[in-house]
Amino acid sequence: MAKRASLAESGVDLGEASVPALRRAVELQIKGRPEGGVPRKPTMTDIARLAGVSQTSVSLILNRTVDARISEQTRKRVLEVARDIGYELPGARHPYYSASSRNVIAYIVDEISTSPHPVVSLDGARDAAWESGFLVAAHVTRSNPELEAMTIESIRRDRNVIGVIYSTIFTRRVSPPAELQALPMVLLNCHSADRRTHAIVPAEVSGAFTATRHLLSQGHTRIGFINGEPWMEASADRLKGYRQALATADIAFDPVLFRSGDWLPLQGYQCALEILGLPDPPTAIFCANDLMALGALEAAQKLGLRVPEEVSIMGYDDQELARYSHPPLSSLVLPNYEMGRRAVELLIDIALHKKAPRPMTIKIDGPLIERQSVAAPARR
Repeated sequence: MAKRASLAESGVDLGEASVPALRRAVELQIKGRPEGGVPRKPTMTDIARLAGVSQTSVSLILNRTVDARISEQTRKRVLEVARDIGYELPGARHPYYSASSRNVIAYIVDEISTSPHPVVSLDGARDAAWESGFLVAAHVTRSNPELEAMTIESIRRDRNVIGVIYSTIFTRRVSPPAELQALPMVLLNCHSADRRTHAIVPAEVSGAFTATRHLLSQGHTRIGFINGEPWMEASADRLKGYRQALATADIAFDPVLFRSGDWLPLQGYQCALEILGLPDPPTAIFCANDLMALGALEAAQKLGLRVPEEVSIMGYDDQELARYSHPPLSSLVLPNYEMGRRAVELLIDIALHKKAPRPMTIKIDGPLIERQSVAAPARR
C-alpha cells in the first residue's frame, strides 16, 4: 500500500489488493467502532489515506481548483472515494449567505509563508467555513505589533465578521490581544496562560508516543531520537511522548541516543551520523520531522546501511516529500488541516449557535502513515 500511495498521484495503478482492509479500518473509525467509539463525519484525511494522495491534493480536487496540475485518474479516484465514504462536498451543506449577512471569519496568523503547516491549517479553516456558508479573511501580521494592532482595528470595524481565529506558526503560549476579547475567538496552534479562551493544538505527546510505539512494535528496543530545537514547545512534547513510549516497554531513556537538531536536513544528517557511529548504535531512529528524517536517510546511505533492512527511520508531520524519498518515509501526520476545520466549527458554534462550553484546550491526533522506511530489526 505504501508504494501505491506514493505513486497514485502520477497515475500508476498498482492494484487494489490492500485497499479493502484500509477502507474497512477507516469505515469502522467513522462509524465509531469498535464498541464504545464515537461516530464521526468523514474527513479529507480519510479520503487522502484511501486514495493514496496528500490532503492538499484532496482539497484542490474537491474545491474544483482549475489550475491544479493533477491527473484526471487521480481526480476520479479522489471523487470516488469521497462518494464511497459519504463525504459531503464543500458547498453542498448550506447555500452561500447573502452579501448582507454576517458571513466572514477573520483569520489572524503571525506567519504563513515560511512553512507549509500554517497554509494547510488555513486550507482546513477555509473549507469548513465554505461548507457552512462563510468566507475566511486571512490576515498575516509577521509578528509586527503595529501591523497586528491595525489589523485588529480593521476587523473590529467590519460588521460582517462573526468571530476570530487567532493562529501562530509555532505551537506556543500566547496572550491574546485585549482588543479581541469582545469578539468570539478560538486560538489555533496556540493556547493562553489563563485558559480562558478555547484553543485547538496538535496532540504532540500522543503523536510522538504513537510513532515510538510503532518502532517498538516492530521489535526495536534501541531507538535513537533526533528532536527539534529544545526551546520549542513541540520539541518538549515530542521528547515527552518518546520517553513515555519507552517507559511502557520498560526501556530506560538513554541520553547517548538523543540529539537536538534544528528541523533541517543537514542537522538530521549530522546527528544521524553521530548516533549511527556509536559503538552500540540503534536499530531505529525516530526524527521529530520529515526534513531531519531525510538527512538521516542520507547519513545511513553514507555509512552503507540499508533502510529499513539494517536501520529503520521514522519521520514526523508527513510532508509531501515523505512520499518520494528513497525509501518512502513512515511518518506521523501533523493534523494541521483537521485543526483548521475544528477551529472554524467551534467558532461557528460559539458565535452563531450561542453554545458556550467551558473554555478548553482541544488536542487533535494525527494518524500514523506506514511506508517502507520501517521494518523489524535485523539480527546482529
